[in-house]
Amino acid sequence: MDIATIIGLISASTLVIIAMGDGVAGFADFQSAVVVIGGTTAATLIANPLPDLIGLVGVYMKSIKTSGSSPSELIETIVGFAETARREGILALEQAVEDADDTFLSGGIRLAVDGTEPDLIMDILETELRFVEERHKAGQEMISRAASTAPAFGMIGTLIGLVIMLKNMDDPAAIGPGMAIALLTTLYGSILANIFLDPIAAKLKTYSGQEILAKQMIIEGIMAIQSGDNPRIVEHKLSVFLSPSMRPTSAEDEGGE
Repeated sequence: MDIATIIGLISASTLVIIAMGDGVAGFADFQSAVVVIGGTTAATLIANPLPDLIGLVGVYMKSIKTSGSSPSELIETIVGFAETARREGILALEQAVEDADDTFLSGGIRLAVDGTEPDLIMDILETELRFVEERHKAGQEMISRAASTAPAFGMIGTLIGLVIMLKNMDDPAAIGPGMAIALLTTLYGSILANIFLDPIAAKLKTYSGQEILAKQMIIEGIMAIQSGDNPRIVEHKLSVFLSPSMRPTSAEDEGGE
């Protein structure tokens, strides 16, 4: 679980509430919320198929519920497979990958165990990687479009409120409160976009980059194992994907020799 996302959402919401002061109740308006939230949802539905919109909930939650091993743990796992293959033969990996949580890794290892040609393994894994990246990009773009739509519906709600207010100019005392309510939709749109949508799209983009990097490391590791490379060589091949501070200690020590 990514505690940073949760802390960020809570902190940003709390700061907005604090800025409202003692008059928090005065910032609550059902019609304004309906225009912004309902309008943003409707526009997103227009732009995307219904199944994609339903699946967006799961995509959004991925910014909070993280999964997968750290890069250093992934390197250790792949190097362990390389040691098994070197000691017992590559066929021994079929049993070794039974407990692997990463289906991309286990699937690639099984291709190698089955004696699939290296070029074909590379083509299969890179094709899967490309479509994983496309799926990630589609989810990010949906949330980004919703983030750009929310302020627009905030402005639409404000304009509607202003029109209603200007049609009732007979009561000057009602102009101030009417203007305040009209501006609430702009506020709601900005809050929705800049706290709950745009930052989440940015976080998903970061996580997507990390997952793509991990899969690239897996591809490199599988090809090295199939080639029969020494486990130390495998470790160094994978370590170059990471910054020096993130590399396994053994790789750093040997690299400095």
